[in-house]
Amino acid sequence: MENLLEKYVRAVKDFPKPGVLFRDVTGITDSGEAFRLAMIEMERALAGVRVDKVAAPESRGFIFGAALADRLRCAFVPIRKPGKLPGETIKEEYDLEYGHASVHIHKNAISEGDRIVLVDDLLATGGTALAGARLVERLGGKVVKMIFPIELAGFGARQGKLANYDVVSLVTYEGK
Repeated sequence: MENLLEKYVRAVKDFPKPGVLFRDVTGITDSGEAFRLAMIEMERALAGVRVDKVAAPESRGFIFGAALADRLRCAFVPIRKPGKLPGETIKEEYDLEYGHASVHIHKNAISEGDRIVLVDDLLATGGTALAGARLVERLGGKVVKMIFPIELAGFGARQGKLANYDVVSLVTYEGK
């Protein structure tokens, strides 16, 4: 079956460095039709799933996560880089390809038993998604689904770091 969203994802050669084929999600956000289609597909992926809140890391995760929270009529929980949230936070550290990073969430953002959908723009190694899930779980929430407009399956995140989660991608590319 043809994936209607795939035609909106732009492939940019040698970005951000030589040898990388960057899959640009902004092709979806640049089109009202594509963005609506993405939101419809995300909502469809949650049919029958009770959701209390949508959580998403900055920055492009905010675009899809906040829109989905609005459609679901539930709260949106931002997951941010260090120093960006004004209240008391907890942090989760994770490894990058060449380094280390951390993300933060407000301590009062998730309540015990909250059912959370984690949304980001792209699934590659799964590091950011796993860090977000760990934050949610440390606060007593349960990640009921993870949704990504784009997945780069060659990194193996779905079978590796995220094997214990229900992962949905709207467009999947086999390579890295």
